Amino acid sequence: MPADSLARWLRRLCILGVLLCFAVVVLGAYVRLTAAGLGCPDWPGCYGHLTPAGAQTADTVRAFPGRPLEPGKAWREMIHRYAVGTLSVIVVLVTALVLTTRRQRLASVPLALTLCATLIMQALLGMLTVTWRLNPLIVTLHLMFGMTTLALLWWLLLSLPRGPRSAAAPPDHAVSGGGASTLRLPWRLTLLGLAVLAVQIALGGWTSSNYAAVACPDFPTCQSAWWPHSDYRNAFVLWRGLGTDYEGGVLDNSARIAIHLTHRLGALATSTALALAAFFVLRRRGLPGARAPAWALLAALALQLTIGVTMVLKSFPLRLATAHTAGAALLLLATLALLRALSPARA
Repeated sequence: MPADSLARWLRRLCILGVLLCFAVVVLGAYVRLTAAGLGCPDWPGCYGHLTPAGAQTADTVRAFPGRPLEPGKAWREMIHRYAVGTLSVIVVLVTALVLTTRRQRLASVPLALTLCATLIMQALLGMLTVTWRLNPLIVTLHLMFGMTTLALLWWLLLSLPRGPRSAAAPPDHAVSGGGASTLRLPWRLTLLGLAVLAVQIALGGWTSSNYAAVACPDFPTCQSAWWPHSDYRNAFVLWRGLGTDYEGGVLDNSARIAIHLTHRLGALATSTALALAAFFVLRRRGLPGARAPAWALLAALALQLTIGVTMVLKSFPLRLATAHTAGAALLLLATLALLRALSPARA
């Protein structure tokens, strides 16, 4: 098959992978927020069956006496697993295509292998999420590896050549004068913003997995105070051992308040870092190719902040809580797009 046809197929698979991975991340949040994470208490099946429909038997009741089947939760969990399985097939196809075309250098082989390894780790964490009964550390890592899978697919898509290779124009370096020196500071600012965003996403996962979102039901104060009593000693204990069912959370309210407050402070730091990077790009001359990603980053940041504040003011409705995860994913994609726009000439 000609290299141009292979490149088109690789691009199509990457686009499909990004869209499906985004859906998987949001669906995972919906499953978690509707308390369906243990809708199927075993893995990879559901009560020993491929579908919840096959689990509605007397044998199921006897095999799982402490976990009665709730069809709605079971179906939500299994639909999420089916979506992950489909995504796995796409990632394997992408990796195989990159490996078979390595001489044409359509995409980075190390990046494709990292993507495949990340997905394997994500599947392992998915299993542990169920078998270790929603352990907060595992749930948070599960979210982080899901976001990492999305980021790697997106970066791979952004890195693919556009149009026929024989007639392709030189890559857009996003610079019109000044060379790498023009990019150095905005590139570093965006990279810093990405690092802060990663920490904030982890804090969001820790907040959700410890059921700490509702610990501060008001805004901008928390419990009608600017700094209420908080138990930081117990809030960030990463490992509490096995044998505990973490559904519903095990921390007292003061520890959950500490987690929520930290997440709010993280939102302030993330907003500052990303806005600074975007505004710096917009105000600096010689970066025409990076202006559109910078505006997209500011739009995604404004959307996410609006969702977060509205979610608190509206008493955490399910649709906004789910949209909050979608907003974080969009913010990650926008940040990576800006970083990519600033990267080629610097490299």
